[in-house]
Amino acid sequence: MKIRIKFRKYGVMKFIGHLDIMRYFQKAIRRAGIDICYSAGFSPHMIMSFASPLGVGLTSDGEYLDIEIGNELSSASAVHRLNAVMAEGVEVLSFRRIPDEKASNAMSLVAAADYEVRFRDPDVLPENYAKAWDSFCSQDAILITKKTKKGERELDLKPLMYQASLGQDADGAPVIFLRLSSGSADNVKPELVLEAFGAHAGFSLPEFALLIHRKELYANSGTAEEPHFVSLEALGEEF
Repeated sequence: MKIRIKFRKYGVMKFIGHLDIMRYFQKAIRRAGIDICYSAGFSPHMIMSFASPLGVGLTSDGEYLDIEIGNELSSASAVHRLNAVMAEGVEVLSFRRIPDEKASNAMSLVAAADYEVRFRDPDVLPENYAKAWDSFCSQDAILITKKTKKGERELDLKPLMYQASLGQDADGAPVIFLRLSSGSADNVKPELVLEAFGAHAGFSLPEFALLIHRKELYANSGTAEEPHFVSLEALGEEF
């Protein structure tokens, strides 16, 4: 049975890298007594796949891990067992069965991601940052130079920013919400958007100025021209 686990990552665990998170879940699954399936061959390993590696220093409410299990353990029981062996900083939110018709692994499905961006020191923003943000978002094109493994290429961020809004938290500090293209094709990080905003508004962000929180990951059940985003969690079902 194919299973999709949703979990959140917070606190000091944001400094733990992706490979260590993989090893962490392997141990947690064994300790929780989850009957996970293993690959065949001379060196069997747990069958698991993460949707989209989270950068070091980022927190998240929407991380996903796909596994296969051999028994009919209920969703509620699995969540309870896993959270009972979790360290502070990781919490399992759901444990859902993936129907055969929706059984593509999470990594191949990711098309978009939601982020909340805050600033360690809001004073890094210019006084007229709200007006500058409106001007930035209203451009017909937002051209940047993106560095890749093969070199550099010019990229227009505008069609890859599905949503972009500026608000405030309870203390009146600025918060930027972004829904960005994600996945293997056009993966846009919030840092790229904020760097482009700074260039447009005439200021630069110091290192470690941003506090980035990923809210959710989505699959696209529509088309490239008319996307319809569905959370990876919604593709599964409780059992």
